[in-house]
Amino acid sequence: MDRNQLQRQVALKRSFLFEQSYLDPQQFVQLEELQDDANPNFVEEIVTLFYKDSARLFQKIEQALYSRPIDFAKLDDYMHQFRGSSSSIGAIKVKNECSQFKEFCLAANADGCVRALERVKQEHQTLRIHLENYFQDMSEKERGYILGKGKLSN
Repeated sequence: MDRNQLQRQVALKRSFLFEQSYLDPQQFVQLEELQDDANPNFVEEIVTLFYKDSARLFQKIEQALYSRPIDFAKLDDYMHQFRGSSSSIGAIKVKNECSQFKEFCLAANADGCVRALERVKQEHQTLRIHLENYFQDMSEKERGYILGKGKLSN
């Protein structure tokens, strides 16, 4: 794939993430603006940290959700942390599902929390796949610029 094609592909994937409300353009662009030559993979590193932290928070949420009696305040605190992390990278759909989870916590609805957690995880995983594809293309684009070639090799 030539450099221009890859550049268009990266731009289309980025636009898709914004248009489909996977990412908040304003928040994500702010992250991108923090990236520079000294830290060229800053955004990818922040997203990677988000996913590592997510695994820890999911574990805590599940433990609290399946313990008896359920401490809905603790569940709400964990999800509040997760929602904040999601907001920091601009993960709109994930953040919105976290808000639904919060509503079920306030209503002390365990079944609703279980269903909402599954939707949070689903949106989280969907975003992960899209971001992995985006960052993979970004890496290929950067390698192409570094190599200074019109075509990229695998």
